[in-house]
Amino acid sequence: MCLALAASCAMKKKTARNNPASSFLQNHGLSLAATGVLLSWIILYRFGDPQTHWGSFFGNAIADWTGVVITVIATKYFYEIGSAESRQPSKIRPGRFAETLRDHSLTIFLALTGFAWVVLYIRMDSESKWGQVVGNIVSEWTQLLGLVLLTKRLIERRSKESQR
Repeated sequence: MCLALAASCAMKKKTARNNPASSFLQNHGLSLAATGVLLSWIILYRFGDPQTHWGSFFGNAIADWTGVVITVIATKYFYEIGSAESRQPSKIRPGRFAETLRDHSLTIFLALTGFAWVVLYIRMDSESKWGQVVGNIVSEWTQLLGLVLLTKRLIERRSKESQR
């Protein structure tokens, strides 16, 4: 059984090396799938009526899945010192200022993009079809930023994310 499993893994690695498309899908499958789900919600909302239960659901799903996509992609590229959710940084110490930027890049990214969402929301009619969605995205961003900041110092017993 173990030999068959090892042979299967070796075959997958060999196939991935020979087929760049397969390797790309293996390396970015979660990002692509989550983005596909988000695009589906956007299309359904675009043609839906926000005054119905389904239309309202699609609008909320857009905000929720935007948070999922950002969580998957942002934690892949940014780092937050003390946060179990972010990727581990390279060992290179580029200088005090650059190191500080690197150590808090996830918070900085979420704060700057969250600010952009707030500015967009302020300029929109909050009761319009897309204004409600953007308002929900602002709420989602606040949750993401709060979660990153809270997980830097607080732990939850038996939580994988709290293991240090």
